[in-house]
Amino acid sequence: GTPGRDRRLVGFELIDRGIARAGHEIVEADRVIGHVTSGAPSPTLGKSIGLGYVPQARSGIGQALSIRIRTRVVSARVVERPFYDPRKARIPTSGTEDR
Repeated sequence: GTPGRDRRLVGFELIDRGIARAGHEIVEADRVIGHVTSGAPSPTLGKSIGLGYVPQARSGIGQALSIRIRTRVVSARVVERPFYDPRKARIPTSGTEDR
């Protein structure tokens, strides 16, 4: 098919320490399956977040991703976008509601 046709832009959060930046590779079994378009640390969320294109089959909320940052491969997971709701309240990313 056409390159990029089955790709989806997803939001992700890093599980491991690190900061994903534009151009970093999203990999699976040492094969490149996508690329990071942007990334930054989020002091509000207390973790690094980013956006990237991945195959549609890897775009579901909660999907595990691996991102190559320089010489390391770090764990990440797909999360809902936007990272904040319209009322500027924090969206829970840990799977638990604030009490």
